[in-house]
Amino acid sequence: MSSVAVLTQESFAEHRSGLKDVEITGRVPEDEAYIPTYLEAFPPLPDKGTPGEKTGEPASVWSKIRPIKASVITQVFHVPLEERRYKDNSQFGEGEEAKVCLDIMQKTGAHIELSLAKDQGLSIMVTGKLDSVMKARKEIVARLQTQASATVLIPKEHHRFVIGKNGEKLQELELKTATKIAIPRSDDPNANIRITGTKDGIEKARHEIQLISAEQDKRAVERLSFEKAFHPFIAGAYNQLVQEVSQETGARISIPPPSVPKDEIVITGEKEAVAMAIARIRAIYEEKKRKTTTISVEVKKSQHKYIVGPKGNTLQEILENTGVSVEMPPLDSGSETIILRGEPDKLGPALTQVYAKAKSVIVVEVIAPAWLHRFIIGKKGQNISRITQQLPKVQSLSILFFSLQMARMDYAEINIDHRFHRHLIGKNGANINRVKEQYKVSVRIPQDSERCGLVRIEGDPQGVQLARKELMDMAQRMENERTKDLIIEHKFHRTIIGQKGEKIKEVRDKFPEVIIIFPDQQQKSDIVQLRGPKNEVEKCVKFLQKLIAELVESSFSVSVPIHKQFHKNIIGKGGANIKKIREETNTKIDLPTENSNSEMIVITGKKSSCEAARDRILAIQNELANLKEAEVSIPAKLHNSLIGSKGSLVRSVMEECGGVHIHFPAEGSGLDKVTIRGPAEEVERARRQLLQLAEEKQVNNFSVALQAKPEYHKFLIGKGGANIRRVRDRTGARIIFPSPDEPEQEHITIMGKEEAVWLAQKELETLIKNLDDVIEDSMVVDPRHHRHFVCRRGQVLRELAEEYGGVAVSFPRTGTQSDNITLKGPRECVDAAKKRIQEIVQDLESQVNVEVLIPQRYHRAVMGPKGCKIQQITREHDVLIKFPDRDECAAQEPASPENGDTDLIPRKCDIIIVTGQAEKCELACAALLALVPVTIDVEVSYDLHRYIIGQKGAGIRKMMEDYEVNIWVPQPEQQSDIIKITGQVASVERAKQGLLERVKELQAEQEDRALRSYKVTLSVDPKYHPKIIGRKGAVISQIRKDYDVNVQFPDKGEEQQDVIVISGYERNANEARAAIEQLVAALQDMVSEDIRLDRRVHARIIGARGKAIRKLMEEFKVDIRFPQPGSEDPSKVTVTGLPENVDNAIDHLLNLEEEYMLSVTETETMASYMKPPSKTMGTGGNDEDNKALAKGFVVRDAPWNAQGNKV
Repeated sequence: MSSVAVLTQESFAEHRSGLKDVEITGRVPEDEAYIPTYLEAFPPLPDKGTPGEKTGEPASVWSKIRPIKASVITQVFHVPLEERRYKDNSQFGEGEEAKVCLDIMQKTGAHIELSLAKDQGLSIMVTGKLDSVMKARKEIVARLQTQASATVLIPKEHHRFVIGKNGEKLQELELKTATKIAIPRSDDPNANIRITGTKDGIEKARHEIQLISAEQDKRAVERLSFEKAFHPFIAGAYNQLVQEVSQETGARISIPPPSVPKDEIVITGEKEAVAMAIARIRAIYEEKKRKTTTISVEVKKSQHKYIVGPKGNTLQEILENTGVSVEMPPLDSGSETIILRGEPDKLGPALTQVYAKAKSVIVVEVIAPAWLHRFIIGKKGQNISRITQQLPKVQSLSILFFSLQMARMDYAEINIDHRFHRHLIGKNGANINRVKEQYKVSVRIPQDSERCGLVRIEGDPQGVQLARKELMDMAQRMENERTKDLIIEHKFHRTIIGQKGEKIKEVRDKFPEVIIIFPDQQQKSDIVQLRGPKNEVEKCVKFLQKLIAELVESSFSVSVPIHKQFHKNIIGKGGANIKKIREETNTKIDLPTENSNSEMIVITGKKSSCEAARDRILAIQNELANLKEAEVSIPAKLHNSLIGSKGSLVRSVMEECGGVHIHFPAEGSGLDKVTIRGPAEEVERARRQLLQLAEEKQVNNFSVALQAKPEYHKFLIGKGGANIRRVRDRTGARIIFPSPDEPEQEHITIMGKEEAVWLAQKELETLIKNLDDVIEDSMVVDPRHHRHFVCRRGQVLRELAEEYGGVAVSFPRTGTQSDNITLKGPRECVDAAKKRIQEIVQDLESQVNVEVLIPQRYHRAVMGPKGCKIQQITREHDVLIKFPDRDECAAQEPASPENGDTDLIPRKCDIIIVTGQAEKCELACAALLALVPVTIDVEVSYDLHRYIIGQKGAGIRKMMEDYEVNIWVPQPEQQSDIIKITGQVASVERAKQGLLERVKELQAEQEDRALRSYKVTLSVDPKYHPKIIGRKGAVISQIRKDYDVNVQFPDKGEEQQDVIVISGYERNANEARAAIEQLVAALQDMVSEDIRLDRRVHARIIGARGKAIRKLMEEFKVDIRFPQPGSEDPSKVTVTGLPENVDNAIDHLLNLEEEYMLSVTETETMASYMKPPSKTMGTGGNDEDNKALAKGFVVRDAPWNAQGNKV
């Protein structure tokens, strides 16, 4: 692999930066005119020589130039045949090996190339960055090469050196050898390291591991146990002695720190170095043990830290100065005894230093109240840090300063109800922060959870008093505050607030001390809350109430019916009329849209203003159409009946009478006047019709009210309304019973003609009187039928009571053998109830139990979702259906017969019991058996199965949903033609018919595809192909669309470049072929001629986006081709078409060239005058300057300038 580095003139200065310090004979100072020598610009390569041999100055010059290193590397390795994981060579480059390599390339970013050697081994070349190549190599070895494993045994203590820091050494080793190395855990007694990978990789890894172990074998580890008291003498002051021993011997010495209670000193390194270090340490220990003695002194525990010093530096200082070790008691110990160990003559000076250090710091206590502590500490400890970091004298002054300052501090506590605390704080702490900054105090307000009212103020005495006064004033104001809720309709809220809150801002500015809170828009609440001083709140409430009254007054609305054709006259030219009415009456007038069928004009504003606007609009209409307005008096109670359902009756009257407008007063107003407006004749006609209808309604609308207990209502109505229907038929009156949600449940209304109403009232009163005659009667019912009446919480008894005027039926208690039941209620109700009970008993005695044998596996299907199918059968046939318990067939279920056949021995768990009337039970049994699913086979050609299934099973799923069946299509590998359909008999038959119809459709589609696959070929010279295709495929697309065919042109590289294939219906394909042949014949008559047009006019002839040239080609019916950029003849233009058209087009192009050239020549002449002198050099001007510009990059003393080389 080779790399090429390109040195540009711009980067030359940087490239030769390594030559700055090189002295070259005859060099002149660098300036703008400086020309480098050949040797400077192109230093020679160094001569080959032995390492370290001087090769002259050029070599040293070259060595200063920074080398360019390639970031991409290439590695090639070989996998023998016997180690290849995939040995199938039939599809080399397409099998698993290629897939694996592609996956590795995507993961690592490296480029992998595979090649097969003669020995069937695999050569792999990996290219990429070093890290990517190493990762790719490891992946390739693991996935393409068979893996072997081996173990290597090294001492357990050497394992950590193989792993390295954070496992880095192990990862590097695995990447380098492309293996997987498993090292046993530290608590595992096994010391074997397992290596997995290729044989070559295993050998490399084993060798590397053994090298690491061999290197560690040369090292030794020794542990020496010396008394802890002598460790400072071995380490020396500031560890200087132990560092000297380590440097001299090369061994590493680890001494435990004073805080660790260990006597063991660890020495590691080369064996000889360790032995020398041990000898030195032992000598120090023996000498100190022999010469030193100890003394003990008592020093206050609080002063020990001054003897120790920061990080123990004071102890090290005493050891360095006197050679005496000072042993301090542990910090958690209460002992005050300090032991000094050293030579006797040095213990005195050491003791003097110990006392001096202990007394070097004086502790002075400053008494300050607890509440001042945080001021002394300061924000984030700033004050106390400043004191402790300064010199002792300054420290004393600081304490004095703070003592004086604290003398000027004061505090005050005030009790304010915790309800007002949040108002004291203000929004985002605005109020309390203002008080703090204004009076330079600290205010502490308790949390809401504490529910404490004590507020503490601390700071300067004057500031504390001022802050206290202001907070008390605020609290007093808040105590005088009141909150009032004002009810304002939600629809007015937006109006009061105004656009962008402008109007409410005016209100708030007028009452600045009042807080006005509107409810959230989503709440739809009418409550507006006002809070503030009592007097101000009252004023604000009165102001808002007045504003609301004005809004309510101005929100009066009236609708005026105006004929659609007059709307434009009311609007006026440019809206002049409607604008004038709006301004003069101060109302809002809304007209319906032009495409609306409504004729109503809505006027909104004050009542008097709305009426004035309405009169003016009606005056315009009356003036235009000569309309008349009449009023007719009709009782208000008849208005609804005259209007009809959704206004249908009154609308028919308006349409019949030429579109007059009939206006009824608002419902509930009690007014009788109905207004009719329209043409005079039509108004009179409508008036007569309304009066006639009102008279009819009046006659038929006589009504009276009758009272009856609610429990009698159902009896009066009768079963299915039979009783009340008889009354209606006899009298002709209409009887209305109250609905359950009406408040008056005892009122029955009778409506109709007066005579009919009196008759119906008389009959109903007789019935009600009879119902009031309460009696008690009894009857005999067989005890075995009692359960039917009282089961389901007495549902049958409740139905009897509701249907027969609240009659009470009492059955004997369970356990007694009595068959006597008691009935209590109105005589007629009791008689009717007895009759009904006898019917029920007779029905129960005539009931039979019928067994239906259906295998239990079909029970779930028969029941349906949540038992819906069974419920439907019981309702329709009035029967009771009981399914067996599943637990009863614990024995294994025998092989199921096809389609619910029941020839096998019946089992108890298969028997369904149907109870009811015999004929109804038969119908119910038939319905149950119809629900048993059956399976039928339908033969459908295997080739059509995938079309029946559809995309992602959509087709088969739709059929199953439509026909409520299950359709089973055999697996593709079975290649069976049988499709199974399972479901109810009727559904299965419908599904079968649907499936067969689908098969017919698919067969027709297959036949159609066969017909459409007819192909014809056409030989056309390739030079005509672009013309047949047309611009952006326009011509060929039109042919395909017209003849419904597919036209295929040959691809590049095919042998037969002249063959065009047309496929489709036979007739269409032949017609398309004829069309193409006709097109080719026309193209063959065309000629192509080349002309030369100056290339400077090409752009003008073509025009913007080719618009001009397209227009030319359409006008002359020719094709004009201009040369491509970089063409050999840039002036050559080709014109193709019929001979006559080509000649005309060429003449036109030449005329255009002549016209455009005049403009081009003039433009270039002007441009030459406009160019600055610097642009014109080379064509004129100073020759010396031109030569200087053309000189380029120049060097001195070049070989070609030598005496012998000059020409």
